[in-house]
Amino acid sequence: MRQPAARELILFAITWPIFIESGLQMLMRIADTFMLSQVSDDAVAAVGVANQIIQMAMLVFNFVAIGSAVVVSQYIGARREGELGRLAGSAIGVNFVFGVGMSLLAVSFSGPLLHLFGLEPSLFHLAQRYLYVAGGALFVQAVLTALVAVIQSYGYTRQTMLVALGMNVLNVIGNCLFIYGLWGVPKLGVTGVAISTAASQCIGLIVSYVLLRKATGAPILWRYFVRWGREHVRKVLRIGIPSSAVTLSYSASQFVILAFIATLGAQMMTTRVYTQNIMFIVMILAQSLGRGGQILVGRKIGAGRQDLAYREVFANLRRSLLITLAGVCLLCLVRVPLLELFTRDREIVSLGASLLLLGFLLEPGRNFNVILEKSLQAAGDAKYPMTVSIAVTWLFSLPLTYLLGIRLGYGLPGMWSAFIVDEWLRGIILFFRWKSRKWENKALVQRAPPRDAEGKAAL
Repeated sequence: MRQPAARELILFAITWPIFIESGLQMLMRIADTFMLSQVSDDAVAAVGVANQIIQMAMLVFNFVAIGSAVVVSQYIGARREGELGRLAGSAIGVNFVFGVGMSLLAVSFSGPLLHLFGLEPSLFHLAQRYLYVAGGALFVQAVLTALVAVIQSYGYTRQTMLVALGMNVLNVIGNCLFIYGLWGVPKLGVTGVAISTAASQCIGLIVSYVLLRKATGAPILWRYFVRWGREHVRKVLRIGIPSSAVTLSYSASQFVILAFIATLGAQMMTTRVYTQNIMFIVMILAQSLGRGGQILVGRKIGAGRQDLAYREVFANLRRSLLITLAGVCLLCLVRVPLLELFTRDREIVSLGASLLLLGFLLEPGRNFNVILEKSLQAAGDAKYPMTVSIAVTWLFSLPLTYLLGIRLGYGLPGMWSAFIVDEWLRGIILFFRWKSRKWENKALVQRAPPRDAEGKAAL
C-alpha cells in the first residue's frame, strides 16, 4: 500500500470516510439496542447503563489517540518516516496499558460502579454480566482506537471506514446468533451481545494492524510496543491530554445542562433528546471536517510550511461552513416529519422544530469552533484551546444557560441561544489566536534534511 502524497489529500476526500465511520460506530450501538429490545426493555436499560461506564473509559483512550494523530501527521509532513514505526508502536503500547488498567477496573469494580446508578436487582445483574465481557475487552478497544488514529493520519480514511463497516456486519451476525439462537447457538441475551461486540472488535483490530503495517511501509517491531520512545510518548501526551481535557469538560458540562433541563419537566427533556438526535448528523459532520482538516494542517506544519498551513485553515473554514449550512438546510426542510418519527405530541414537535431552525446559527458556530480548535492542536498549540474551552464553558456559558433558560424563564430556546453564543465566542477567540500566528513556534518536529529523489512527496 503506497502512502498518499500530501498533495493528493483534499479535505472532502479524507473527511467523508471519517463521517461514515463515525456514523457506523453509532449504528453499532443502535443495532445492539434495537436487537436487545426484542428480548426485553430491561436488557436495553442494563446495556445502556453499562455503556455509560465504557464510554467514560473511551475518553481515557482518546488521550493517546488524539495525540498520536497529530504527532504522526507532523512526522509524515517532516519526512521523518524512519521514526514512524517506533512512534506508532509507542502509542499503541501506551494505550494497551491504559486499556488493561480500565479492563481490570471495569471487571473488578463492576459492582460499586453500577451501584452508583441505583439499579434494581434484575437490571443490576444484567448490566454486570454485560460489563464482565465488554468491560473486560476494553484493552482491545484501546489498541483499536490508537491504530485507527494512526492509520487515518496517513490518509487511509476509506480503509478504516471499511473496517468499521465490516465490524458492524459481524456484530449484527453475532447478535443474531446469540439473541435468537440461530443454528443451535445458545441464546445468551445480554452476555451474547457483549461477546459479539468484543469479537467484532478483535477481528477489526487484526485487520487494522495489517493496514498499519502496509500504511507505514516501515517495520513495527514487537519491542516497540514495550520499549517506548520517551520523546515520542511525551509529544503524544503533550497534545493528547489538553485535547482530551476539552472533551471531558464538554461531557461534564452536558451533565450540568441536563440537570437544568430536568427542572423544566419531562416534556422539555424529551424535546432536547429528539432534537439533538436529529441534529447529531450535522454534529458528526463538524467533527469529521475538523479531523480531516487536522490531518492536512499537521502535515504542513511538520513540513515547515506554516504559510501554507495558515491559508489552509481559512480555506477549510469556508468549505466546511458551506457544507454544514447545506446539512442544516436539508434537515430543517424535513424537520417536522423527522420529529414525528419520534412523537405525535404537538408541543414537542412545535418546539423541536423551532430549535432545529436555530441550528442555522448554532451549527456553523460549532463548525467554526471545531475547525479552529483541531487546527491549533495540529500545530502543537493544544493548551490554548483547552484553556479557552474550559474557561468560557464554566465561567460564562453555563451561567448564561442557567440565566436564560431557568432564571429568566425562556426555557429551551433560551438555552439554545446560550449554546449559540458559546460556540461563536470560543470560535472567535480561537480565530484571533490563529490570526496571531503564535502557534508557529509550537511544532513538535523539525523537517528532516533533504533526501534523494526516492523520498520526494512535496506538500
